Amino acid sequence: MILHLAEYLGVPLRERNALLVAAGFAPAFRERALDDPALATARSTIDLLLKGLEPYPALAIDRYWQLVASNQATLRLLGGVAPELLEAPVNVLRLSLHPAGLAPRIRNLSQWRAHLLHRLRQQIDASGDPQLIALLRELQALPVPPGIADTDASPTIAVPLQLEVDGHLLSMLSTTTVFGTPVDITLDELALEAFVPADAATAMRLRAMAE
Repeated sequence: MILHLAEYLGVPLRERNALLVAAGFAPAFRERALDDPALATARSTIDLLLKGLEPYPALAIDRYWQLVASNQATLRLLGGVAPELLEAPVNVLRLSLHPAGLAPRIRNLSQWRAHLLHRLRQQIDASGDPQLIALLRELQALPVPPGIADTDASPTIAVPLQLEVDGHLLSMLSTTTVFGTPVDITLDELALEAFVPADAATAMRLRAMAE
């Protein structure tokens, strides 16, 4: 009954285990490391998707927004980022919003920051995870780099990431892919974030950067 109700409510697998333990039952779902042989097929799928999305940036992240894997297109966007922000484990929200990270080059920073913090709050509302709460507080306390003026903050269909790279403005829309029927906690919490061009100029520039 507990699992049926949790399935109906869309409760994440980690929280389903907590519900089972609270009710006096054993946990039903395992949590394996991504390099566990049992997840080899899943890891191969992630690598295939990341490579297939080239020359567009794509990365895999875990529950805490920590980088699991990325493609070469993602690495090409990170020039000028402080080395300490690239030390494992890399938190992609911190990397995006930190003054020593991508923040100074995000031309719609206030809009993009609001978008990311909203997604993080949604996770907190669903899980109540104290580590996510601490991350939210940290990000909220980060100073906004001076001299950053948003470009047009009126998205036509979705909030873009407007990132300046080598003097060129890239406008990209983010998409999220998850495993559809996971029964492992690691896979349940894994997401693949891809950034696709929002205009023809960005598509051309990303292809040129790959060459």
